[in-house]
Amino acid sequence: MFASIVYNFLILTGKFLDPRTNTWFLIRHPLPPLTILGLYLYFVLSWGPKFMKNRKPYEMKYVLVIYNFLQVLVSIWLFLESLDGCWLGKYSWKCEPVDRSYSPHALRVARGVYIYFLAKISELLDTVFFVLRKKDNQITFLHIYHHTVMPMVSWGATKYFPGGHGIFIGFINSFVHIIMYTYYMLAAMGPRYQKFLWWKKYITTMQMLQFCIAFIHSSQLIFRDCGYPRWSIFFTMPNAIFFYYLFADFYKQAYDKKKARKED
Repeated sequence: MFASIVYNFLILTGKFLDPRTNTWFLIRHPLPPLTILGLYLYFVLSWGPKFMKNRKPYEMKYVLVIYNFLQVLVSIWLFLESLDGCWLGKYSWKCEPVDRSYSPHALRVARGVYIYFLAKISELLDTVFFVLRKKDNQITFLHIYHHTVMPMVSWGATKYFPGGHGIFIGFINSFVHIIMYTYYMLAAMGPRYQKFLWWKKYITTMQMLQFCIAFIHSSQLIFRDCGYPRWSIFFTMPNAIFFYYLFADFYKQAYDKKKARKED
């Protein structure tokens, strides 16, 4: 019975995979990315804290500056590539199917989705650095959930639907990450840059806003046949709500309560 279910599932998913991207590094089989995520969770939740227990936190100033600078560059590239390749005239903001052809433009979009996936894998280092620096207050459920879910979602997008309606969230997420990693880069550069970091809470506001926009954009699939799988809304829309709730709760804990304590 179970074997039959698994077999039918593999046959079904095999019909949807994109032959253009299926042979790319880390895409052919789910085991390699799942192994990376498993090692990530094991490190940040178990081995890493034990390793650092009796050690002083690593400063890693220059590593963090370089890492965040590279993340800014990647995010800028993804955002501009999305604008030029999709959202400035070539894609409809209302409805867009996946172009599975081998045209230069279709392959360009697929490549962008793949680079976005690789970026999500690289962002797992955010948490690794928190562990090595003993920034335990930063390793929240929101942080770990976000960094675990996004690589899985972007892997699925690369393997099955590299383009079309669903990549909109990656477009706006890349813009938010330009701002976010710029903040992290400046913060890593030392105390003399603290005066430029007054806008931290607005990053959280932007993150909340992106999930509202993603929810609205995804909801169009309810009313339109876009040539993009409608069943995807059963994941994207509830997940957008859940992310919004988590970020809103973080905002309340980090800023509203801090403001209330100052007023007291």
